[in-house]
Amino acid sequence: MSHGKQFTLYTHKGGPNGWKVAFVLAELGLTYESVYLDFNKNEQKAPEFTKYNPNGRIPALIDHKNKDFTVWESNAIIVYLVEKYDTAHRISAATPEDKILQLQWLFFQASGQGRACFSPYFGQAIWFKVYHAEKVPSAIERYQKETARVISVLDGVLSKQEWLVGGKYSVADISFVSWTNAALAAVLPDAQGVNVEKDYPAFWAWHQKLISQDAIKAVWAEKSAL
Repeated sequence: MSHGKQFTLYTHKGGPNGWKVAFVLAELGLTYESVYLDFNKNEQKAPEFTKYNPNGRIPALIDHKNKDFTVWESNAIIVYLVEKYDTAHRISAATPEDKILQLQWLFFQASGQGRACFSPYFGQAIWFKVYHAEKVPSAIERYQKETARVISVLDGVLSKQEWLVGGKYSVADISFVSWTNAALAAVLPDAQGVNVEKDYPAFWAWHQKLISQDAIKAVWAEKSAL
């Protein structure tokens, strides 16, 4: 593989976790080549990929200008990118306290919102709603409600402040975008008694601001074109 671009991002065309890394790369103006693994062929479990990520999940990132330093787990990748390449703290926390708050939200996003292989709530909701071989209404309802609960947590915080950390747009906010898009498209449209725009107005306004950011729009257009 030619390394004309600084990074190689191993990802998946539909996987939300890969796209949130792409958002950060684009925001920082870093050049990257995306390698889209074919899950139908189990390429994420093949030795060619597990040599980079032994867990066999996307994404994984290789930094060719840093001795091919490799990191996996999407939010660990995001922390690496801003620690090394956002020294001006344009989209990341600057103070020790804000860095902890940034980590707090990145952990919450990973554990509460979405995760590769559909572990936390948004992921489970999508699994039972879209991919599970049989319809299990009780499971769908449970995870739709948990998805709404996570949104309600964010809405409560965002009703008091514009952004999650430091009074500015940052990776803490960016990390939520792709899973929120997935939930709004696939999970919540038919959730009984849930109207995100009406019920969670602060969350809705925040998400609209996020998807209007130039870098996020550009990357999402790239996704839509695949």
